[in-house]
Amino acid sequence: MAKLSDLRKIYRTALGENYPEEIKVIMGEQEIRLHKTYSFRYGDNPGQPAAVYSREPFFKELKTGKQGLSKINFEDIFRAHLLLMSFDRPACAFMKHLNPSGVAVIHSNESTHEIVRKARESDSQAAFGASVGINYPCDESSAKELASTYIECVAAPSFSQEALSVFKEKKDLRVVEITLPTDTMESELHLYPQGFATLSAPYKSRIKTRNDVTVVTKKTPTESQFQDLIFSWAVCGHVRSNAIVLAKDLCTIGIGTGQQDRVTAARLAVEKAVERGHKARLVGAVAASDGYISFADNITVLAKHGISAVIQPGGSVKDEEVINECNESGIAMVFTGARCFSHF
Repeated sequence: MAKLSDLRKIYRTALGENYPEEIKVIMGEQEIRLHKTYSFRYGDNPGQPAAVYSREPFFKELKTGKQGLSKINFEDIFRAHLLLMSFDRPACAFMKHLNPSGVAVIHSNESTHEIVRKARESDSQAAFGASVGINYPCDESSAKELASTYIECVAAPSFSQEALSVFKEKKDLRVVEITLPTDTMESELHLYPQGFATLSAPYKSRIKTRNDVTVVTKKTPTESQFQDLIFSWAVCGHVRSNAIVLAKDLCTIGIGTGQQDRVTAARLAVEKAVERGHKARLVGAVAASDGYISFADNITVLAKHGISAVIQPGGSVKDEEVINECNESGIAMVFTGARCFSHF
């Protein structure tokens, strides 16, 4: 067996690749040219070479850390900023294995570093070793908050010199300037090594305000609950399905990700919230479900812990039973009429 020092070294060693400088994709009459913009340290695992291609460069590495970004680091900061594009106010997302572990949007008169703290403390255990995205220029106070725990990478539209000085003290931290292109393509292409591909339209949510949903219960959400419902729905669209997202005051407090059944996702979201010290905050919090709620047992789990409002697509054959359970539990529920599965 290799020495422990040698095993550690493989995670810090950049792997060479000899991929072409350009990729051409022909879609019907349209030709898309993508240029190699970055060679990753390695792919999903050491030993797997990887690179990223784009029409125009959209990110710049300001600090390389462990010999640069891995493919996992890049994909996490990309998905963080894809999520953050849902918000027109300062926001922060801690990402782990393509899923957000904590997301917060500025609320009331909070300072920007408080958003970082809240997003991290949403699930402080999962936040350890995360990649972090913020959608505002990173200032010194935010940098100090980010540097107060171990993270792999931080990405923002820009960084102040004071922020970069703070990050300079963190040897292994990677710092990336990123601005996602707004002229997005209308199709999402995935190539598979077995020799086939899938082509689909990318997910775009139309749920932006309370006017985009339908109240289906006797109880109507309050204005603050509507804000939390729209926020939790935006987050839920970027969590691996089946997903349940719990939120309060524009901050996640429990996320159940990638489960084969929805009630387990609900239980996990609640259990995480309790284990991370958010039990009291569950009372009056809201829940988002990325697919329709098939059975009333999901509501029973949420009601038991004080969830006050739920947002979900609707469309189950048992919608009436679910609505009745909400009415009996004093929970408000809104339907979006659309699903937000993220099946990656």
